Amino acid sequence: MSTIRFQALREASSRKPVDFQESDRKSTIFGSNVFNDKAMRQYLTSDAFKGVQGAVQHGTKIDRKLADYIAMGMKEWALSKGVTHYTHWFQPLTGTTAEKHDAFFETSYDGSDPVEKFGGAQLVQQEPDASSFPNGGIRNTFEARGYTAWDPTSPAFIFGTTLCIPTVFISYTGEALDYKTPLLRALMVMDDAATEVCKYFDKNVKKVTATLGWEQEYFLVDRALANSRPDLIMTGRTLLGHTSAKGQQLDDHYFGSIPTRALTYMRDLEQECMLLGIPVKTRHNEVAPNQFELAPIFEETNLAVDHNCLLMDVMQKVAERHELKVLFHEKPFKGVNGSGKHNNWSLATDTGVNLLSPSKTPMSNLQFLTFFINTIKAVNDNESLLRAAIASASNDHRLGANEAPPAIISVFIGGQLTKVLAELEGVTTGKLSPEEKTDLKLNVVGKIPDVLLDNTDRNRTSPFAFTGNKFEFRAVGSTANCSNAMTTLNAIVAKQLRDFKVEVDALIDSKDMKKDDAIFNVLREYIKQSKKILFEGDGYSEEWEIEAKKRGLSNFKTTPEALKARVSKQSLDLFSELNIMNHVEVEARYEIELEEYTKKIQIEGRVLGDISKNHVIPTAIRYQNTLIANVKGLKDIFGNDFETIAKEQIILIKDISKHIEGINTKVKEMTDARKSANALTDAQEMAEAYCDKVKPYFEIIRNHCDKLELLVDNELWTLTKYRELLFTK
Repeated sequence: MSTIRFQALREASSRKPVDFQESDRKSTIFGSNVFNDKAMRQYLTSDAFKGVQGAVQHGTKIDRKLADYIAMGMKEWALSKGVTHYTHWFQPLTGTTAEKHDAFFETSYDGSDPVEKFGGAQLVQQEPDASSFPNGGIRNTFEARGYTAWDPTSPAFIFGTTLCIPTVFISYTGEALDYKTPLLRALMVMDDAATEVCKYFDKNVKKVTATLGWEQEYFLVDRALANSRPDLIMTGRTLLGHTSAKGQQLDDHYFGSIPTRALTYMRDLEQECMLLGIPVKTRHNEVAPNQFELAPIFEETNLAVDHNCLLMDVMQKVAERHELKVLFHEKPFKGVNGSGKHNNWSLATDTGVNLLSPSKTPMSNLQFLTFFINTIKAVNDNESLLRAAIASASNDHRLGANEAPPAIISVFIGGQLTKVLAELEGVTTGKLSPEEKTDLKLNVVGKIPDVLLDNTDRNRTSPFAFTGNKFEFRAVGSTANCSNAMTTLNAIVAKQLRDFKVEVDALIDSKDMKKDDAIFNVLREYIKQSKKILFEGDGYSEEWEIEAKKRGLSNFKTTPEALKARVSKQSLDLFSELNIMNHVEVEARYEIELEEYTKKIQIEGRVLGDISKNHVIPTAIRYQNTLIANVKGLKDIFGNDFETIAKEQIILIKDISKHIEGINTKVKEMTDARKSANALTDAQEMAEAYCDKVKPYFEIIRNHCDKLELLVDNELWTLTKYRELLFTK
């Protein structure tokens, strides 16, 4: 009997839901561990509070003297809650968050006069070692200096006994080494560009905020079962394992009654989120067994990204209390749905208007159509770059395998809006008559129609879908930092809005055209230019692949292919023009993402080789020896007739030998291919070699291992099986 596997199963089957003290009302504890407006009013001077508000709302600089007062108040608030340490909490290009804890406690040089100390210098800036984080060639290995700098737009929070201060992370020479810095720059550019366009419709608009509502999908597996699988622990996914007879084919898990242990975990997690000000609202079973989802209320994009990064850390820590393991990998199990992180994006004005929400008034609908069509145009012109923004080794399992959504970026807008755009495109006049302007809300050719909210079905196969009052970027992977996708999306839309304003102003100036007519004419041309990106059908179909190719849309099914768009001239010029990233910063990210892809495939190859040769083959031989002993015993009893009597056993022995040989041969070939790839010096060539020469062996080796799983005695098999991982509650 396999000790590790069956011990894990015994542990898992004996688990009981963990007791915890749940707050009666979430509203009473929401943000209790956040240095929010309520806490700042209590612990800061009036000037200090105004300084933070000015930085948050208007981007004004906080001077060092004021920072001292802010730090003093922040420290007193933290100490009142039992905090002992502080950290600059940042998001390096590792895909995780980073933190170095320092105690408030200090003494004088001779060890006397102990005191809790925290000043403006510690709040505003720190100097973590930058040499050991990915930098894409920005820094030499021996150059260690890097800086973290306080981001006042994302409030400090307490986790455990540590005050966490959200920060950006930059090199000694000023380049961004994190996800947050380019995102903040992109959001600032978006604010400026969108505000200028909004003034066509409402002069009172002074600020436009990009909003984000993410949906986090994940799997829950008993901790003991997860620990019994080296591949899950080392790579986040199962590299082998035969599919369970029952998977998701009955659709009985989706939106079903939440299992007791999972629900208890969710309640505990939600309480932690409330304390941290993460406004989680929705929880439910997802499609695959043991797969779940949670989603928050929409927030400002920078804060939403920080909250998602924090949430993923909190989810793992809370899971430990419940003896569970959270799997964020996009495809942890073969044969059932993987996980995504749908990014729901919109734009809101400081006057309370959602710019992507249709209305019943002519002017509001013209404004809606302006931002709606410009977004479509931005995606149309930058679809390859948008695909690159969500490329990763783990997300390739979804995007390249025709799972929601496919690798081809397209935009779904629904039947009614498709009709609206067709009607607008067909208008030939350059000017609208007074009667037409009055009737703009009517659904008549040449008029802007009455657009109703949620008037169309959803298309789950669309990577970028309009869903009533927002766009849903469905292609983002569940492990991803949302910043990558949001930086790119906000950048391309901001650039498009800038170009739009230039074109509209030119028509007004050169042709003496009225504002509404100029807007209408530019939008009509954009509709014509963006038709290739619009698709309402089945994104999984072969017909769509053929059609997309005819339209000139990219279909990059692997990360090395997709990432080339990152360093195209169009991409480099875009980010540079908007001052979001210079060429060095963009090229560094390209190098880092290629290297990350290569390392992940390299690790998976090594783990697969180890499990195949040190778990699967010994187990198969052990069972084969049992069969051989059985055949020998039959020969002793039946003599020459044993071959007829032991026919099936002999076939089984030969089949096992065939698969053992297949594993040994292919693991050796895979290892040789890996060594050849490692000898390459160019990052793109190495990534392509791992993708094209090493990765194909994974499925071949897996197939031999999975066949052996079906042949070998269940009591001998060492690796926890799919039916146990997916259906142990």
